[in-house]
Amino acid sequence: MNRIAVSLLAAVCAVSLLSAQTSSSPVQPPMPRDYRGPRVRIDGIWITPVPNAPFSATVQIVSHNKLPDGTEHVVKTENHIARSSSGRIRNERRLLVPQSYTGIPRLLSAHIFDPNTRIDMYTDPITRIARQTILPQPPSIPSGQLPPGQQYKAPGVTETPLGEQTFDNVQLVGTRKTRVISAQASGTNEPVTITDDYWYSPDLSSYLIIRHDDPRTGEQLVAVTHIERTEPPAELLAVPEDYKIVDETPPPRPTPASAH
Repeated sequence: MNRIAVSLLAAVCAVSLLSAQTSSSPVQPPMPRDYRGPRVRIDGIWITPVPNAPFSATVQIVSHNKLPDGTEHVVKTENHIARSSSGRIRNERRLLVPQSYTGIPRLLSAHIFDPNTRIDMYTDPITRIARQTILPQPPSIPSGQLPPGQQYKAPGVTETPLGEQTFDNVQLVGTRKTRVISAQASGTNEPVTITDDYWYSPDLSSYLIIRHDDPRTGEQLVAVTHIERTEPPAELLAVPEDYKIVDETPPPRPTPASAH
């Protein structure tokens, strides 16, 4: 495995081996979405669009796959993420490159979302087109249901606390999620256990380390590095002036005619 993969794995192991600390945590926004596992498009870090917590960072992604012939295939990429004081976020998707590649991977797309206007934007650097959708307001959570900081737990998933640790001067809360694929469904004639380790920063309302392990396909490591806790440049969170904006917001549903 290449140097980045080794360093990210070492970071995960270093946090996992530290003794757990007990402390009371303040109420946090809803947790980021779960990691979906390996595919052609590997997910990075979802940035929760919350206000008053600006930062920018680099996301290192390493995918270590096991091929059917027994060989191993390692690819990597790095994305740049940012969030403004108003909660506006930017996330990139860059080309997966071989482990020997030393440059910055080519930008494939960028996602910009403003929670205040609900404008959701995907930019394409090749076509110079920005596809815009105005998202509806999320439904409010009725009293008595899940409070902020919690999320729906999928059936069949076991969650194990990994403790609270300080890593790279950021407080992290660890959770391991495991699920077992039956022998009939795994394709290996044996039960397969899929493990996802999440290290969450309550201060940044985002995951900083994700480790996904599936014995059938290999291991993926996602880690946030080079965190800067300052307001990112405004142009980083804006659509470039030479892009064409295409509004893809669905038309409003017609109001049913009132009965006479």
